[in-house]
Amino acid sequence: MKAIFIDCNQELAAIFRRVHQPDDPPIAINTASFEGEELPRVLDHYAICLDDHSYMPTERIARCPSLKHIVFLGTGAASYMDVAALTRLGVTVHTIKGYGDTAVAEHAIALMWAAARDVARMDRAVRAGVWQPLEGLQLTGKILGIIGLGGIGREVARLAHGMGMKVLAWNRTPRVDVGFPMVDLDTLLASADIVSLHLALTEETRGFLGPGRLGRIKPGAILINTARGALVDEGALAQALKSGAIRHAGLDVFHAEPLDSTHPLAKLDNVTLTAHAGFRTPEASMTLMRRAINIVRDIGP
Repeated sequence: MKAIFIDCNQELAAIFRRVHQPDDPPIAINTASFEGEELPRVLDHYAICLDDHSYMPTERIARCPSLKHIVFLGTGAASYMDVAALTRLGVTVHTIKGYGDTAVAEHAIALMWAAARDVARMDRAVRAGVWQPLEGLQLTGKILGIIGLGGIGREVARLAHGMGMKVLAWNRTPRVDVGFPMVDLDTLLASADIVSLHLALTEETRGFLGPGRLGRIKPGAILINTARGALVDEGALAQALKSGAIRHAGLDVFHAEPLDSTHPLAKLDNVTLTAHAGFRTPEASMTLMRRAINIVRDIGP
């Protein structure tokens, strides 16, 4: 089956060349940008598509009769395509788990520090000629509430414990012998000085932190989201940040990406933003690309 990596950037192209072996199946590399309506043209005659983080609208994939498999480079395919609808079209969506748990966990910790100490806000001010030292939040001894104890959530807990934080956690299914208290969700929201989201996006978790649950977060707490933007009601979060009910948010993911510069969250000083980069380290990317190539190999000729 002919395969194409549809949205390969220069960094991933270099990593792809490092991990692709002579006996691996051939995969065409597209590094040229394209508009969404051009998707059927780019995918013409290809049966397998490697997708970094491009949107795959069902109505456009329906115009790609050759396409049978999408290998999404990550776990969050549901943020970029209707997996069930594509299945009905005869297109199988493959995801890749566990390749970047440490990378994402470290990014979550980085956002915690940046939010707690107003790093980005002071950076902008200093560059603008304003010297205004801000008093930050010391994380040692503070309570971190982790929502979701998959591989990333467990790695965040390990790192936070090493930083001297107290960890509480909630998971959708019971966990035992994790080494820290498991509590109900309301207790976590009311107790945690920092809340860090690590849930998968499903129809059950979409909008998980809506106005009600955001309102139950401890006043003055920090919210970190390196999971999926659609887990959080962005409008309600913006209001909570404006009012000061939530001290600061560190966000790597958003409902629509890239985030528009006019978005309310982009206008707030007490938000630290990154460009869905939590998983982007050479180590994680090499593992990711190798696993993607292996999926193409397993699909067969």
